[in-house]
Amino acid sequence: MAPVVKYPDGVEDVQVISDRSSSDAPAPDAERIRLARADAGEQDWRAWGPYLSERAWGTVREDYSEHGTAWDYFPHDHARSRAYRWNEDGMAGVCDDRQTFCFALALWNGADPILKERMFGLGGDGGNHGEDVKEYWWYEDSTPTHSFMRWRYHYPQAAFPYDELVAVNALRGRDDTEYELVDTGIFDDDRYWAVTVDYAKASPTDLCVVVTVANRGDRAATLHVLPTLWFRNTWAWGLPGADRVPRLTGEGSRLVGEHWILGQLLLEGDGTPAPLLCDNETNAERLWGLPGRSRYPKDGINDHVVDGADTVNPAREGTKGALHYVLDVPAGGQRQIRMRLTRTAPPPVTG
Repeated sequence: MAPVVKYPDGVEDVQVISDRSSSDAPAPDAERIRLARADAGEQDWRAWGPYLSERAWGTVREDYSEHGTAWDYFPHDHARSRAYRWNEDGMAGVCDDRQTFCFALALWNGADPILKERMFGLGGDGGNHGEDVKEYWWYEDSTPTHSFMRWRYHYPQAAFPYDELVAVNALRGRDDTEYELVDTGIFDDDRYWAVTVDYAKASPTDLCVVVTVANRGDRAATLHVLPTLWFRNTWAWGLPGADRVPRLTGEGSRLVGEHWILGQLLLEGDGTPAPLLCDNETNAERLWGLPGRSRYPKDGINDHVVDGADTVNPAREGTKGALHYVLDVPAGGQRQIRMRLTRTAPPPVTG
């Protein structure tokens, strides 16, 4: 009999299980076994999945404006600095089915004024044909239980033309074509990054992740890659009994999360990335000139990487954290980062 592989939460490897079938009939494939176990309530293979929006700013979920003007109330410029209440966003993102934790990819090409943490687009009053995202990304593959997923994004190596996209589209009418990112010439000479993220589940709460960064251009270039783990802010809204705050800590090349419902989460990457931590709290000082809840608010990682500001917690604690990789990639070459996001301990038992 083949050996049984056990993972941190005690789940047996489904491929081994299918290999042990004593029936003469063809064994069901591993994904059908996962689906059957999920449908039977035996193993929650759908608990973690790609349930994170690429952009949630400007949506009705986060709109508390007097007249329902969501795009003005929560514009893209606020997104890096303002804590969401109902729906987080990120690139190549995954989360649990209650969006208690979130994991996504942030990038910086060394030229942009901000980290690329979410997709940029025009609001309903900015695009000449209404709401319009000005980015290029693809969902290339996924199984029904999200036991395997592949995502790809093309990121310019020159500064992202945020202002140009806004200005040119504003001059176009409904009968004109849309002004797209490729029309700016930003991809000329193939000077862009092709970033692919592969996910494979070893168990319902054990994700293996490979980020492949390919330099499509004819020159060597540098890309900052920041796999980011954070908790959705459920504690800052003044609700009775809902003020408990989870905790992330940075330890070498890993982030450790502690949550009273999820238990312990571990994000570990290869190599020697620098752990950067702040709090998933609104930077009220930047947005409104008011004191905020945290000395190291949500955009602290952005300001530290882009501007070198002293805006990450030196104690390496918070509710938002990233592993900071700086990859030098030759022309036509590629680099890979391997990571694992795992629930390493269940929540504590309460009497």
